[in-house]
Amino acid sequence: MLVRVCSAGLNPVDFKTREGKLRVIQGYPLPIVLGNEFAGIVEACGGAVSRFAPGDRVFARVPKDRMGAFAEYACVPEQVVAAMPETLDFDAAAAIPLAGLTALQALRDELHLRPGNQVFISGGAGGVGTLAIQIAKWLGAQVVTTVSPRGRALVEELGADTIIDYTAERLGDRIRNVDGVFDLVGGETLDQSFALVKPGGTVVSITATPEPETARKDLGRGLMLAGLFWFASLSLRMKARKHGARYRFLFMHPSGAELSELVTLVDAGRLRPIVDRVFPFAEIEQAFAYLETGRAKGKVIVQMHKPTVG
Repeated sequence: MLVRVCSAGLNPVDFKTREGKLRVIQGYPLPIVLGNEFAGIVEACGGAVSRFAPGDRVFARVPKDRMGAFAEYACVPEQVVAAMPETLDFDAAAAIPLAGLTALQALRDELHLRPGNQVFISGGAGGVGTLAIQIAKWLGAQVVTTVSPRGRALVEELGADTIIDYTAERLGDRIRNVDGVFDLVGGETLDQSFALVKPGGTVVSITATPEPETARKDLGRGLMLAGLFWFASLSLRMKARKHGARYRFLFMHPSGAELSELVTLVDAGRLRPIVDRVFPFAEIEQAFAYLETGRAKGKVIVQMHKPTVG
């Protein structure tokens, strides 16, 4: 499918890729166009495409080995594409694919949240965090999250049950024995998280060090990369084992079918993307700089093309 990109979401993975920090995970032949998620209008379809037609409003998390969302047009397989929510414009829709799929796969598929569970989501006011809080509530969980004073009102509005000001409070003084942890911060917060989860519970991170399951399950790679990740993640896995917990690094996978599930939540009023700022493509350098400050509440969006309608 050839899609005219209207808006594209910015994510930490974009500047990490730019800096070469992920080349062990995915080596791209240069030159390459960056960008991992977009919302736009179908321009043309290949003969095997059956669910979409030119003119359809769609969004997608592009394949990991291709990227290409920061462009006028993106070429993507039908399997990663979903029809946009009817209730959203292109800027808001572009905020969902990568962060929404990451949150859904972590909370539902890795942490297996059930009604009555309690989950700790660090960094709840960020791009993934704002969606993760809402998805966890949809799954029936009680949500504990950390924010600065600037983000408190936002996460309250999104449904967080327990809010910790990480600038003034210690995690261990407020929470114990949660059923699972979704780490969006890393560092000291991740280290402390292992002591907060119940014995046998799982800590899922998207910011720290990949472990062997990342190579096998998320990347479809062999023993060499799994072995490298085994050594790299040894200290984290030992910390987890000390507290009877399991450590898992998640590298999410694109899925049009799962995006469609999120669309249902959006159109039912159960999921609302938070857009912090929208930059025109001519100011993408400033957009990256703003994202890298870590101060964004919700997602940073780059507008590639402004349609006359929709």
